[in-house]
Amino acid sequence: MSGGQETAPEGALPVAGPRRTRRAALGLVRRDGRAFAALLALNALAAAAGLAGPWLLGRIVDTVRAGGGVGVVDRLALVLLVCAVAQLLLARYARYVGHRFGERTLDRVRTEFVDRALALPAAVVERAGTGDLTARGTTDVATVGRTLRDAAPEVSVAAVQALFLLGAVVLLDPLLGACGLGLLGSWFAVRWYLRRAREAYLAEGAAQSALAELLAATAAGARTVEALGLQERRAAACQEAVERCRRTRLRTLFLRSVLFPAVDASYAVPVVGVLLAGGALHGSGVVSLGVVVSAALYLRQVSAPLDTVLLWVEQLQSSGAAFARVEGVGAAMEAADGTASGKPGPSRTARRAPQVPSPSPADGHRDGRDGPYGCAGAADRIDVTGVRYAYPGGSGDEVLRGVDLSVRPGERLALVGPSGAGKSTLGRLLAGVDAPSGGSVTVGGVPVAGLAPEVLRRQVVLVTQEHHVFLGTVRDNLLIGAPAAADAELRAALATVGADWAARLPAGLDTELGAGGFRPDGAQSQQLALARVLLADPHTVILDEATALLDPRTARHAERALAAVLEGRTVIAIAHRLHTAHDADRVAVMEAGRLAELGTHDALVAAEGAYAALWHSWHGDGELPSPRV
Repeated sequence: MSGGQETAPEGALPVAGPRRTRRAALGLVRRDGRAFAALLALNALAAAAGLAGPWLLGRIVDTVRAGGGVGVVDRLALVLLVCAVAQLLLARYARYVGHRFGERTLDRVRTEFVDRALALPAAVVERAGTGDLTARGTTDVATVGRTLRDAAPEVSVAAVQALFLLGAVVLLDPLLGACGLGLLGSWFAVRWYLRRAREAYLAEGAAQSALAELLAATAAGARTVEALGLQERRAAACQEAVERCRRTRLRTLFLRSVLFPAVDASYAVPVVGVLLAGGALHGSGVVSLGVVVSAALYLRQVSAPLDTVLLWVEQLQSSGAAFARVEGVGAAMEAADGTASGKPGPSRTARRAPQVPSPSPADGHRDGRDGPYGCAGAADRIDVTGVRYAYPGGSGDEVLRGVDLSVRPGERLALVGPSGAGKSTLGRLLAGVDAPSGGSVTVGGVPVAGLAPEVLRRQVVLVTQEHHVFLGTVRDNLLIGAPAAADAELRAALATVGADWAARLPAGLDTELGAGGFRPDGAQSQQLALARVLLADPHTVILDEATALLDPRTARHAERALAAVLEGRTVIAIAHRLHTAHDADRVAVMEAGRLAELGTHDALVAAEGAYAALWHSWHGDGELPSPRV
C-alpha cells in the first residue's frame, strides 16, 4: 500500500494509506497548533534544564581534582539541584499540556468518526458488517486516544531530551561525540521493525474485526443456529477466527522480541567507546577527566529517553494502523459521495442537502390531504424507469434488470414473486437506501437517492421486521422522526399506535430505554418505530415483513397499530404471504429481476400467468412446493 491509497477486500470498509493518515494527523495538530507549540517549547526547556546535571558533575570532578574549596563544590551542587527541580516541574507541566492536547484531539477524532459513520449509506454498512465498524469505533478509536493522551507527550519529551544530550556530548568534545554513532545499531533495528510493523498490526486489527463480526453474528442468530443444529459449525468458525487472531498477535510479538534486545545492546556501545577513547585522550592531556565523566553520563542518559521512544514504538505502530482504519471510514464516506478530498467531512445531512433539486417534492406533497395523515397529489407519485441494480462486491450479476413501474398516490401496491426475484432490493431502491446502477427512481420527479435525510423521511419510509430502540429516553427515540415535535405530538403519536404503556412509565417521555432503564419488548419496540414513522409523516410507506418476527398475539396488536399508521398513505407491501396481495389495489409480480406482471388480484388470477401459479400454490392446489413467496 502506497501513498494515499485506500485498500480493502470486496465489500469491506477501506483502510487509509500512509499519506492520507499522515495528512489527517497533521490536520489534527494544526487544529490545536498553539497547544502543540507550547508542548514542544516546554519539552525543550525541560531538556535544557536536564543538560546541566552531567555538565555540573563534570565541573565538580575537575574542581575537586584541582584542589578547589568546599564552597565552590557546594555552589555547583546547589545549581545542580535547582536545575533538577526546574527540569521536574517543566517536564510535569509539559505532560499536563500534552494530555490536555491529547484529550481535545481525541474528542475531535471521536466526533468525526461518529459523523462519518452516520453518513455512511446503509448498504455500505451492511456489506462491511457492523462488527468491523464497531471495532473501529471502539478498539481503534481507544488506541488512537491512548496515543494522543500518553504516547505523544512522552515521545516528544524523550525525543527532545535525546537530541539535546547528543548535542551536549558533541559540544563537550567532537571526538567523544563521535562515539554516539554507536547508537546507529538501534536505528537499523528500528528501521527493520518499522518496515514490517504496519502490515503486521493492520493484519492483527483485521483479524480482531473479523472475530468481532463473527461473534456478533453468532450471538444475534443464536436461535437460528440452535434450530438448525449449527452449533459445531459456528464453534469451528469462531475457533478458526481466534486462531487467526493468535497468529497475527504472535507475528507482532516476534517483531518486538527482535527489536528490544538489539536496541539494548546498542546502548552499551557509545558508553564503552567514550570510556576507552576518553581514557586515551585524558592520558594525552587532550581532555579533562570531568569532560570524560560528563560525556559518559550524557551518553548513558540517552538510553532513558530512547527507551521511552522505543517502548512507545509498538503503541505508535498499533495506533498508526488503528488511525488508518479510523480514517478508512472517512474514505468510505467520500467514496459513497463520489469524492476523494481526504478532508474531514460534515454530517450526511449537511453534505447531501445541496444535492436536493429545487423545488423538492416536499414542496407539494401536502396539497390535497384528506386528513391529518392522509396524502394526495402529483408530487407523491413514484416512478421507476429502466432500473438496473447489481450489488457492489458481488458476482456482478444484476438483481434488477430494466424495471419500469409507477406507483399512484394513495394506492396499495403489493410486490410479489419467488425468493430472489428482487422484491426487497426494489423496496430498498424505492426507499432511497440504495441508488440504482442504471435508470432512475424518482418521487415527484426528484431522484429518491439524492434527497437529504430530513426531506427523504417526509417522502418515503421503509418499515422492516427490525425495529431498533436507541439508547436514550422515549422522547429521544421519537424525536428522530420529527426533531421539532412538541411533547403533545409525541403523546398523540404513541396513542395512535396503541402504545398506552408509555403513559404509565415512571418518568413518562423522559424514561430511559435500554440497559439500566425500561426494556421494551418486541411489540413495544415496533410501536416506537411506528410512532416515529407517524411523526415523520411520509406520504409513502414501504412494508417488508414488518410483523414477521412477532408471535401471533403480539402480531395482531402490531398490525392494528400499523393500520393506523398506513391510513391515507401510499403503501407498497413486499408480500411474502399472498393474503397481502389479495387485499392490494394492484399487484406487481417480480421474476428474475424483471417486472413480469402488473394488475389487480382478480385480473392476474384470471390471466393464468406467473401470479396465478403462485396463488394456486399458496392455496395448495398448484405445483410449487412452498407457500412462502
